[in-house]
Amino acid sequence: MPEGPEIRRAADQLAAAMGDKPLTDVWFAFPQLKTYEPALLGETINAFETRGKALLTHFSNGLTLYSHNQLYGVWRVVPTGTEPQTNRQLRVRLANVDQTILLYSASDIALLNADTLAAHPFLQRVGPDVLDVTLTEQTVRERLLSAPFRRRQFSGLLLDQAFLAGLGNYLRVEILWHAGLLAQHRAQDLSETQLDRLSQAMLAVPRLSYKMRGSMKKYHAEAAFRFEVFHRQGKKCRRCGSIIEKGVLSSRPFYWCPGCQK
Repeated sequence: MPEGPEIRRAADQLAAAMGDKPLTDVWFAFPQLKTYEPALLGETINAFETRGKALLTHFSNGLTLYSHNQLYGVWRVVPTGTEPQTNRQLRVRLANVDQTILLYSASDIALLNADTLAAHPFLQRVGPDVLDVTLTEQTVRERLLSAPFRRRQFSGLLLDQAFLAGLGNYLRVEILWHAGLLAQHRAQDLSETQLDRLSQAMLAVPRLSYKMRGSMKKYHAEAAFRFEVFHRQGKKCRRCGSIIEKGVLSSRPFYWCPGCQK
């Protein structure tokens, strides 16, 4: 499943393609959305907003398209008048005179107004977005120590979108490696130094992933995002030289270094 950084980069690409040009074509696969097609023709897209792994497409008439890619959803940008060859099921097509954006395979899609947007169950439940520039390490630290989260093991907590939105499996394992912690650790048992290190990693790792993954040619190799443990089982840890191991936690593959995560 794509995680917060991947969804944010997709939103950037969609925004660049659509700009402020009026929509010349609007198509939805789901019957309950088709009645909105005429209302959106000629409107513009004001913004693409991400909340964790959800994408909100805000239209100039006040409507918002909510979509969640889940496991299989994917957005594509193509020149208007073309459509790629694929076995995926097309769910949404939005076009201007130059560019068309296509959403394939996603099943969690809704059109919302201001009231239903505010009441959407996922958006009501989701925690602060790790890519929100106003989110601080101090706020993350406070959430870690708050009553709903302080007793929970990190194996599950770092996948819970109600804690922090946008985290997922590869970010979970990379954050814990950077913090030098195990999945079985809990916030209430950490020292002040460990809490500070974990809070810093929870923001630094996803933000670096958003900025650098897919753009490594533009930056020095030392600055580029790279996996330290994810998919590196059997290889040496770059920090301590121990062999990275792989297991399963919360029904997801988990990677860690037994040498520096204790």
